[in-house]
Amino acid sequence: MGRTRDARPEETLGIYIHIPFCRSKCDYCDFYSLADQAGRMDDYQRALLAHLKETAPLVRDFTADTVYFGGGTPSFYGEKRLRELLAAVKKYYRLEKGAEITFEANPDSVDFKTLRALRRAGFNRVSFGIQSACPAELAAVRRPHTVEQGDEAVSAARKAKLANLSLDLIYGLPGQTLSSWQETVEHALALGPEHLSCYGLKVEEGTPLAARAAAGEVLPSDDAQADMYLWAVERLAQAGYEQYEISNFARPGFASRHNLRYWLLRPYIGFGPGAHSDFGGRRYAWVRDLDGYQKGVLEGGELLDSQDLIPHKERSGEYLMLALRTAWGIEEWEYRGRYFMDFSPIEDRLVQFQAQGWAEKTGEGRWRLTPKGFLVSNQLIGDLLERQEKARLDELLPKVQARFQGKK
Repeated sequence: MGRTRDARPEETLGIYIHIPFCRSKCDYCDFYSLADQAGRMDDYQRALLAHLKETAPLVRDFTADTVYFGGGTPSFYGEKRLRELLAAVKKYYRLEKGAEITFEANPDSVDFKTLRALRRAGFNRVSFGIQSACPAELAAVRRPHTVEQGDEAVSAARKAKLANLSLDLIYGLPGQTLSSWQETVEHALALGPEHLSCYGLKVEEGTPLAARAAAGEVLPSDDAQADMYLWAVERLAQAGYEQYEISNFARPGFASRHNLRYWLLRPYIGFGPGAHSDFGGRRYAWVRDLDGYQKGVLEGGELLDSQDLIPHKERSGEYLMLALRTAWGIEEWEYRGRYFMDFSPIEDRLVQFQAQGWAEKTGEGRWRLTPKGFLVSNQLIGDLLERQEKARLDELLPKVQARFQGKK
């Protein structure tokens, strides 16, 4: 893919590398990942290394300040392969000193030696999929680890001198109650992570969990999930964790720099089947198929699954949709300056949301959603997008009419 604009040397870039292998597949997961396919890892490694090398010239004017290995289960892929991939990134890309370099891991697929080797190679942030501190809840969604393995993994990471540790937790699991969720959060806090991600369980179409729900299995209600979420927001604030996005909380200075790229519309490129990129004014995704991806890279087959050129003005919708996921929210002159659009219709509606306790205006003049607003963010943002589109059409209509009249 060619460059569509000149990049300023000071521009930064995020790099995402997808590892689509897992020891086993969890019942709720709809990410592109493959279980029991370890024999295909070497071929995939060759494709990834080739793709990293051939892409590097296209982003030579950018400095990468975040690298993220997601999955799947990157730790299951093996530390030697991960180290080789990171070495390739360092060789072919301009990597910022002090760049945030993250890998995701399940507690059953790491040990002290592995974590130490990865830290020495340059990885400086690990995200553990702990999910729950209740054995029955882990078993209910076929998580491949125990609570004890989670504790041991955190201890091993600290021993390996990994100083930036994130834990993933899920609320709304089968059989979960407010009390058991509170026990999970307290257990996680006792482990002392720098960052916590708390995700509400989503029943995704085509997953085993969706089939179970369709067969009549009862899951925690939306109201129950709301109670869990609001309790967590309050408890984590008490413990010194700032909520900087709907599902993410961090000690000061430890917000995920890579994930912030997505929410703040900063450029990133992805590698691997199903990986997405936002670069040069385009969004594109690679084929969601391991064989197809490998063939596309190594044999010149069709590699793109989708691509869209996004006009600058249409980014205004993404600005609303993504920035309102964060604690920074949106601001009138930022919106006007970037997109040359009237902010009044948006602010009028935000004032109405404020009366409902869903939004608030900060002392710096920025609008953001409250924790209660985050719970219904899809509806609120959808409403704002409709108003934005109406404002765009209202602005465009007189121009179209004038042009039509001029032709008569």
